Amino acid sequence: MNIAIVTGASSGMGREFVTQLSRYVQVDEIWAIARRKSALESLQEEVQTPIRPIVLDLCEAESFSVLENLLAQEKPNVRLLVNAAGFGKFGAYHKVPLEDDAKMIDLNCKALVLMTRLVLPCMDRGSHILQLDSLSAFQPVPFITTYAASKAFVLSYSRAMNRELKPMGIRMMAMNPGWVKTEFFNHAVETNSDHEVQYYNYLWEAKDVVATGLKDLYTTKKDYSVHGFPIRMQVRLVKLLPHNIVMNTWLNQQKKPKNNRNLIVKERK
Repeated sequence: MNIAIVTGASSGMGREFVTQLSRYVQVDEIWAIARRKSALESLQEEVQTPIRPIVLDLCEAESFSVLENLLAQEKPNVRLLVNAAGFGKFGAYHKVPLEDDAKMIDLNCKALVLMTRLVLPCMDRGSHILQLDSLSAFQPVPFITTYAASKAFVLSYSRAMNRELKPMGIRMMAMNPGWVKTEFFNHAVETNSDHEVQYYNYLWEAKDVVATGLKDLYTTKKDYSVHGFPIRMQVRLVKLLPHNIVMNTWLNQQKKPKNNRNLIVKERK
């Protein structure tokens, strides 16, 4: 049985990956992983490929035992893995609960690595892995400190792993979008009451960003993907400038709000 696995599939970018992946890979079943059962079940209304809802909290260690047993039992051929689960918190470090800091590392980094390692033995030549990353991976970001640091890990891990997997014919790519209007903001801004982060230069639609990521994964040799010409230029500039200047620029931008209204969207149940 050929399958695709998508984490964080109940909403936002993960959900969009589920609806678009059939343009590039044909599978018998999509294993959609997230915590909200009803949101996963409703995915079947949006795609023709059979959906298998798998309700797991990837911050819990036992979730990976459940998945490992399921893979051993079903013995699928995983043609595509999308690690889209993740979250961030904005604001001064002392306003972010310590538990949330730890969970960001657990979900954004540890869970991503565990998912990758568990699924790789089920992949053959020609399979693909997409790691949902962030533009913040390319620079230190004050007031998004832990989130940005976790995404720097994802970028480094993905690029290095892509080299290791090349002889096996398996391709891994990090996807590094800028600001995308999804449920991500609902939780990210909870700790941003003093508006330490309030400048959002561009707000992209999830469907467009995901379309770029899948196209780059399947039709290019890139080891990371960035959606939008302005954001690609920003990445190039960040690579050239000292990080001290980059951080000063970021902090100066936050003094003037831009696109900071109506960021909260209705969550799926």
